[in-house]
Amino acid sequence: MTQKDSKNYAGKRKDSELNQKIAALIKEKAKNNRISCVSAHTVATQMNIDPNEVGKTIDLLELKIIECQLGLFGYENKKNIPVLSEAIDPEIESAITEALVDGRLPCLSAWNISKRFKILKPVVTAICESKKIKISSCQLGAF
Repeated sequence: MTQKDSKNYAGKRKDSELNQKIAALIKEKAKNNRISCVSAHTVATQMNIDPNEVGKTIDLLELKIIECQLGLFGYENKKNIPVLSEAIDPEIESAITEALVDGRLPCLSAWNISKRFKILKPVVTAICESKKIKISSCQLGAF
């Protein structure tokens, strides 16, 4: 989303209709016109739907997604990515490299690597940032 569209989330979903059932659960979890990434994914799990459907509904409701679980956005004016304190495990680096799509690591792949290697999601992001790899394809459609 471009900076000029940053307050018009529904604009990127012009041809979509609001699902009232999803919207109701999102509204329960939202506070101050914002919803956390964790809460959005909880809605997806509770309703057994793809997170992108939740993201679409969040956009149509003009809510802001905060506290990205990868640490990328929603933490005021900064990211929530740790500083790497030790060398990067070559197996993790290889897994990241193998999962790249057009030179970027999809969000879901970052989550899967986190789970596979039992490391925090923001650590995967920190490794990517240290290697100048961008994360793409947010599961909620935020980026």
